[in-house]
Amino acid sequence: MNVTQRRPISAGQRHDHVSRRAFGFCKATKSGPDQGDCLEVAPLSGGRVGLRDTEAPGQAPFVVSASVWDAFVDGAKKGEFDF
Repeated sequence: MNVTQRRPISAGQRHDHVSRRAFGFCKATKSGPDQGDCLEVAPLSGGRVGLRDTEAPGQAPFVVSASVWDAFVDGAKKGEFDF
């Protein structure tokens, strides 16, 4: 998934009561259309990434730095999180 194509969030925007439109959240195309059981991501200012659960879109996103996100994506691609 290429989240860099989405509009980044400016540093001054609030992170509570987030909406899909304001933050440009996206989810994997393999996720179903029912909006449940999915994790969404959105690029934020400074290379940070916001993460949220589709079952709780009104809650503030969990925000990680660019280096943490890159390490996670790299690990996922290598199968480090396969159960």
